[in-house]
Amino acid sequence: MNIDFELYRVFYTVANCGNITRASEELHISQPAISKALKNLESQLGGQLFVRTKKGVVLTIEGKEFYGYIKQAIEYITSAENKFSELKNLESGCIKIGANSTIVKKFLLPYLKVFNEKFPKVDIQITTDLTSELLVKLRNGIFDLVFLNINDKSYAQDLEIIKCQMIHDCFVANEKFKELKTRKLSLNDLNDYPLIVQAKGSNTRAFLDYLVAQKKLSLKPHFELSSYSLVEDFTKEGFGIGYLVREYIDDELKNGNLFEIKISEKLPTRYVGVAISKNHLPNFSTKRFLDLIIEKED
Repeated sequence: MNIDFELYRVFYTVANCGNITRASEELHISQPAISKALKNLESQLGGQLFVRTKKGVVLTIEGKEFYGYIKQAIEYITSAENKFSELKNLESGCIKIGANSTIVKKFLLPYLKVFNEKFPKVDIQITTDLTSELLVKLRNGIFDLVFLNINDKSYAQDLEIIKCQMIHDCFVANEKFKELKTRKLSLNDLNDYPLIVQAKGSNTRAFLDYLVAQKKLSLKPHFELSSYSLVEDFTKEGFGIGYLVREYIDDELKNGNLFEIKISEKLPTRYVGVAISKNHLPNFSTKRFLDLIIEKED
C-alpha cells in the first residue's frame, strides 16, 4: 500500500481538532480539499475513519486504533524535522577533530574560541595523536577533520587536503648563544652546537630529515624530544639550538626571549592543512567550522 503521507497529516490534524473547519484553518487548506483527502484515505484503506456529526467528526473504533499509530509516526517525523533544523542552524551538533597538540594550541585554539562563542550548543571533541594514526581514524569515520603539517608527499586519493596556513621553520636560540646573532650558519655548522629537535615519527622531524637528506647532509641532534612544546621549552632554557616554527614563537622573538639564527641554505615553506575523507559527507557543524578557517586564511 503506497499512500501519500500528506493524507496521514490531514487525518491526524482533523482527529486532533475534531472539526474540519478548525483543521482547515490550521492546515491552510480549504474544507472541500480536506473532505476529499479524508475520503481518499478511507477509500485506499478500505474502511471508515470518522463519523460525521452536526458538531464535527468523531473517530470510529477503527479510526481510534489507527490514530494511535499515526500520532506516533507524525510526532517522530516532526521531531526528526526539528532535529534536522537544529543541526542545520547549529543549535546542536558535534565536530570530531584529530590533531597533534601543537596544532591545537598554536593554530586551532583561536578558531575554536570564535566558533564556540557563535555556536555554544555544538559539541567539539578533540583527540591528539600521531598524524598517521589520526588519518587512519579519519578514513574510518571516527573523525570529521584531521589537522596536520603538510609534507611534500602524495596523500591517498580518498583524502582531500586543504592548505590553511603557511608556516616557516627556523632555528632559534636564547641569549646563551648570543654570539650567533651576527653570524650566518650552514646546516652542517649546526652540528657544532647542541641541537634540539622532535623525535622521529613527527611530521616536523620528517620534514627536517627530508630537507637535510636532499642536501646530502646529516644532522646529529643532541636532544630528541617527544613533542614540539618540549623543544620550545628546552630552547628557551638554553639547552641548545631549537628547530621551531616562526609563526608559533612570534611573541618569543618579539620580546627577545629567543632570536632566529641566520641559515645560509634557504629553508622551504610548508603548510598547516586539514584532511577530509572523500568517503564521508561532513555535517553542518563541520562545514561551518571549515568555512570559518578558510574565510579567515583567505
